[in-house]
Amino acid sequence: MAVVSEDDFHQSSNSTYRTASGSLRADQEALLEKLLHRPPPGLQRPKDRFSGTYIIFFSLGIGGLLPWNFLITAQEYWIFKLSNCSSPATGKEPKDSDILNYFESYLAVASTVPSVLCLLVNFLLVNRVPIHVRVLASLTVMLAIFVVMTVLVKVDTSSWTHSFFAVTIVCMAILSGTSTIFNSSVFGMTGSFPMRNSQALISGGAMAGILSAVALLVDLAGASDVTDSTLAFFLTADVFLALCIGLYLLLPRLDYARYYLRPVWPAVFSGEEQLPQDSPNSPLVAPGSSDSQTPPLRPILKKTAGLGFCIIYLLFITSLVFPALSSNVESLSKGSGSPWSTTFFVPLTTFLLYNFADLCGRQITAWIQMPGPRSKVLPGLVLLRTCLVPLFVFCNYQPRVHLHTVVFQSDVYPVLFTSLLGLSNGYLSTLALIYGPKIVPRELAEATGVVMSFYVYLGLVLGSACSALLVHLI
Repeated sequence: MAVVSEDDFHQSSNSTYRTASGSLRADQEALLEKLLHRPPPGLQRPKDRFSGTYIIFFSLGIGGLLPWNFLITAQEYWIFKLSNCSSPATGKEPKDSDILNYFESYLAVASTVPSVLCLLVNFLLVNRVPIHVRVLASLTVMLAIFVVMTVLVKVDTSSWTHSFFAVTIVCMAILSGTSTIFNSSVFGMTGSFPMRNSQALISGGAMAGILSAVALLVDLAGASDVTDSTLAFFLTADVFLALCIGLYLLLPRLDYARYYLRPVWPAVFSGEEQLPQDSPNSPLVAPGSSDSQTPPLRPILKKTAGLGFCIIYLLFITSLVFPALSSNVESLSKGSGSPWSTTFFVPLTTFLLYNFADLCGRQITAWIQMPGPRSKVLPGLVLLRTCLVPLFVFCNYQPRVHLHTVVFQSDVYPVLFTSLLGLSNGYLSTLALIYGPKIVPRELAEATGVVMSFYVYLGLVLGSACSALLVHLI
């Protein structure tokens, strides 16, 4: 077990992990890290005063996912806006109903496809466009798109519902793409920082889910007008996006951040010491790769293959269960008519509890990293999460067409299973994500962050696609 203290465990911007036996490759990587991150003479590693950098990355994590989480959470708003499409008076019941009934499916396509494309674009732009340009540009576009969607909240769209639907899908696609560029770029940046900063960014994303879940509960408990509550949610996201722009501009003014944002010294690759990687005679970076416009993909994939599998399978299982399965697990006392069983059971046990457990799992990695990136225990724990799928299937999932047996006859079970799902997802996925940029040379850390983000989206896409099949089998 590794108990983390920034001063104790991380004396360079990347971490090196050894196995107990200490192989030759680990020794070579240790030499690599020492050379890559040896500070210039007289340059001392500053302290993160008042945890300023940590707070900024945590806030950027919230800002990167808060708008999207608010859009997903505002289900009542979309039903209100698109309800005219399902009116029998139109005379086109099947076609019009399709827009409302399958809105979430359209939303998934509008988010997934642009995200994957923008990840590819961002990888190609790593060495072509400075990171601050990509981050600020994506934040600005996100803010502009969300302002447009905020204005549309109070606009009467009943006479042009189909056009509103088209505008919404286009805005969501742009928002998803720019959000992906922002998140992957900032995550790549944290690869040059101590691990606690990568953890802060990832934990911020979980906090965004909690805030959206709390907003949903507040809406269910006391909102009288769906447009008023949605306007408050969207304005909150607007303000937070503007705050993120200011915080990102503040980041390079902090001594601690400037220390880790300094460029890699090119002398490392032309010095007297040979830098082996996979064999004593093979160079760490291909000749000319440091000056290449496109980061070398093959060595990144080779170094992160094991972690990539862990991330893909983790997110596959998570998205297979949440929210398709878990959000349809009903309280066994639903027939009583109590607010808990009819109104608050799913928002509390599915959304708020999952996001809270996910945040706790991510936050634990700030103090403990176990197992390490080379350990076989990590993929073992990842595979063990497969057991969560049948556990949710045999809760009180409704409606049931093929599997009529409900094994877990208590509301305690979905609470327990959701806690395990969120906690394991937060802890294991954060470990795998923050390890990725640390097992490659520092000049490849940002590109590796983009690749790790691709693993995340690939797992989500596979899980979401299979969840639709699983739901039809229950």
